[in-house]
Amino acid sequence: MPRTLVLDGPRRLRLAEQPSRPLRSGEIRLKSRLSGISHGTELSLYRGTSAFTDKVFDKGLRAFVEPPAGSASTYPVTLGYEMVSEVVDAAPDVTEVRVGDLVHTGTPHQEETVLDVASSLQATYPLVVLPTSERIERALFISLATVALQAVHDAEIKLGDAVSVHGLGAIGLLTVQMCRLDGIQNVIGVDPDRGRRKLALDFGATHVLDPTAERPVGLAVRAMNDSNGVDVAIDVSGSDRGLQGALAAAGLGANVVAAGFYQGGAGNLRLGEEFHHNRLSIIASIGGWGAPNRHAPLWNRRRVMAAATNLLFTDRVSVDGMLDGRFPFDRAPEAYQWLDSEPQGAVKVALEYGSGSQ
Repeated sequence: MPRTLVLDGPRRLRLAEQPSRPLRSGEIRLKSRLSGISHGTELSLYRGTSAFTDKVFDKGLRAFVEPPAGSASTYPVTLGYEMVSEVVDAAPDVTEVRVGDLVHTGTPHQEETVLDVASSLQATYPLVVLPTSERIERALFISLATVALQAVHDAEIKLGDAVSVHGLGAIGLLTVQMCRLDGIQNVIGVDPDRGRRKLALDFGATHVLDPTAERPVGLAVRAMNDSNGVDVAIDVSGSDRGLQGALAAAGLGANVVAAGFYQGGAGNLRLGEEFHHNRLSIIASIGGWGAPNRHAPLWNRRRVMAAATNLLFTDRVSVDGMLDGRFPFDRAPEAYQWLDSEPQGAVKVALEYGSGSQ
């Protein structure tokens, strides 16, 4: 019987059996090959620090509210939105995919998934058919590349701008590369981890710096950019310290894109400093929860996903060296426990199912 990963409460994970069922009209059955663990969204749920731990987001009000009286607990929940699978069965009326196709879906960590194709195509992470079966590990990064591409679009970067990228995890490293593709000649990567800074240089960053060094981030960035703050600062660190570093790095009238999934308060933000005196604009970047693309109707979620997939599978954006942690699905709870205690231990962690990746 196939299994799914279930979170019963903070740091309480288990593998639960789920019965298979016959397909209904419009559905496909997927056999999992690889899935990625999100360092941001998933770890925050795992730790119990997410905004969704004790509140719900009311899409009608567009506000976080207390859950309705008598409603079910936040737990148990499933985790995951970076799944690579093979189509092993399809209802007769399904035409969008065929048996044998490899696909990326925004579905949880589980050995088998039954999916309504029409609904999936409208999801935050729509179903994507992979263009090739070669090096399928690239598909693990489709969701993350979509976040990075959304952030670059939201930044309204212009040819010749100087850009700083704060947080060099998987999304940050993808963002660095997309900035270079966008014609940016000065891309500064900011991260406390030496290995990630090295990867950023390999991927085209012109400069890197350690935000924990003695020299403040804002001054260090200016020293690398002809004594000027950057035109655009993109924060994908998911921390208020990282966002403060982005504010400090930005020049007069610059855009600061906040693309991280932040937790709790923001005690490290100093809004009376560069944010106020340089008249900065903070732009929240998100593609889910019913938020339309800022460039709609020309761009929608499926187009952003398709563009991200194309960048990865033409190797214009590389993930070489980024997938540095692998666990069999049997050891999924152990993988989260390790990542929780060693968040800098890997840029990207994958769960492998059956024979694993190719």
